[in-house]
Amino acid sequence: MNRGYVAIALAAGFALLGGVVLQAGGWLATTTFYGYAVSELAGKALVTAAVVAGFYGAYALARDFLVHRTTDKVARHKAVSVLQLLFITLGTLAVLGVATDRWVPALVSLGVVGFAITFALQQPLLSLFGWVYIMVKEPYQVGDRVAIDGSKGDIIDVDFLVTTLWEVNGELVSSNQPSGRHVTVPNSVVLSAQITNFSHDDFPYVWNEVEVQVAYETDLEFASAQMRAAGEEFLGDEMERAVSRYRDLLAETPVELEVSERPSVNVQPENTFVTLRLRYLVSPKRGQRTKNELYERIIARFNDHPDRVAFPLGRNR
Repeated sequence: MNRGYVAIALAAGFALLGGVVLQAGGWLATTTFYGYAVSELAGKALVTAAVVAGFYGAYALARDFLVHRTTDKVARHKAVSVLQLLFITLGTLAVLGVATDRWVPALVSLGVVGFAITFALQQPLLSLFGWVYIMVKEPYQVGDRVAIDGSKGDIIDVDFLVTTLWEVNGELVSSNQPSGRHVTVPNSVVLSAQITNFSHDDFPYVWNEVEVQVAYETDLEFASAQMRAAGEEFLGDEMERAVSRYRDLLAETPVELEVSERPSVNVQPENTFVTLRLRYLVSPKRGQRTKNELYERIIARFNDHPDRVAFPLGRNR
């Protein structure tokens, strides 16, 4: 049976039993504990349990409805987070309303200790504000690859207080590979630190480069053409479509840039060799795999033409 229906059934049972206890007479009404009748304390405890179970059941049913009606993972995660905060807030107010009839003293007490609580919970409150900022402004969302406060990875969860990353790079690995570790970052960081998003929905691509060192005896024009051909062969029309989207985004800003829709090669002379860099557009989550494949294709093409492409002496490439 669905846990939401179970919780609502329990809520109804607790409410019914609580009402009976509150109306009970006899020793339950005459026996007191710290100035309160046992019937009142027990009855309010049962009604409070009914409120908690009822709100939990309603939340579970609403959450299941959203999960089954929303196919987009990002939208589903955001909707569930907002729903959870809403039910927690309303449930807390309902429990306070049931547990005490003394609203005026309670409000006065909250006013007296509010200043102290603000200081005591400063960081959690800032993280909660950060969560609101993330939900509204969307500097990142679940599934994005980001760099936050020195940590880089793919976002797997954003709750009220922390953002959880599936780490990329880090101390264990390199070359944009997952390390297997989870990194938690307080949401308050978004209010004060730089956030780098590599795969935002508006444009989930980054520029990347593959570099190869060749000798000065190389036919540089031929080698550059071979690198461009390898890039076009592997990337196909995907880069052209991505660049078209990039140009559309640029057109909405005052920035003016000339962007090639096909892979391009930059030539940089060094002391004893020439570095050729193939520049292309790729999804950041496929960056290293794409670089490996392109490098292998480029080297294979160069090796097919040893009379026109020479490598520097030594083992460095």
